[in-house]
Amino acid sequence: MNTVFSIAALCFGGVVGSFLNVVILRLPAGASIAYPASHCPACKTPIHWYDNIPVLSYLLLRGRCRACRASISIQYPLVELCMALLSLALYTRFGPSFEYFFYFLFLAALLVIIFIDIHHQIIPDVISLPGIVVGFGGSFFNAQVTWQQSGIGILTGGGILYAIALGYYLLTRREGMGGGDIKLLAMIGAFLGWQSLLFVVFFSSLSGSVVGIIAMIRQGRGGRTRIPFGPFLSIAAMLFLFFQADIFQLWLAYQRMIG
Repeated sequence: MNTVFSIAALCFGGVVGSFLNVVILRLPAGASIAYPASHCPACKTPIHWYDNIPVLSYLLLRGRCRACRASISIQYPLVELCMALLSLALYTRFGPSFEYFFYFLFLAALLVIIFIDIHHQIIPDVISLPGIVVGFGGSFFNAQVTWQQSGIGILTGGGILYAIALGYYLLTRREGMGGGDIKLLAMIGAFLGWQSLLFVVFFSSLSGSVVGIIAMIRQGRGGRTRIPFGPFLSIAAMLFLFFQADIFQLWLAYQRMIG
């Protein structure tokens, strides 16, 4: 029976991932995510249900539209596969519980933010602001995070990045971090609690710096190189959700080593 539920969680994540592709494509353009129905971006032909099966249809069609043979972006099956695996990981971690559905919404929001920020370097308020409310409201029913931890996470998460952004601006007179990143970290604090923020900020800053240096070298633009920070915050939040026990163990081991 557990295997059946695991497969169901995998399929459920894939189906939702297919919808997330619509959100990623249409939300930044201000278009409706409900109408019109899914269609080929090139020839506008409506996509039949049998050509819209997550991941499988992409493979059967060999990455091309059935009608016009235009190439289909690899992003579509990638998002579907990511959401399917995240759903399975959540089910493995929490089982059929409130936490599964609560964090399913959280991970779906983070996945959308990752791809929109990569393409457009924006984090839509329509995702992060309701996410803060949902994260705090859900903390009253969440066995993983108390409402106090969530509330402090919201205030601390938003405050940390605001202080960093303000300090960078005062030193350089350039905008180094957008308000979207600040709201995203507040949302992460709402869902994961204040105790997640040290790791999330450290890991995202470290990984973002490495990628930023590589981008600076490749683009040759020096300090004017801009990379989206939202994906790094989102990935760090995902890692903390699934590996927080291991992260705390490593932190304790580090403290014993230096103490």
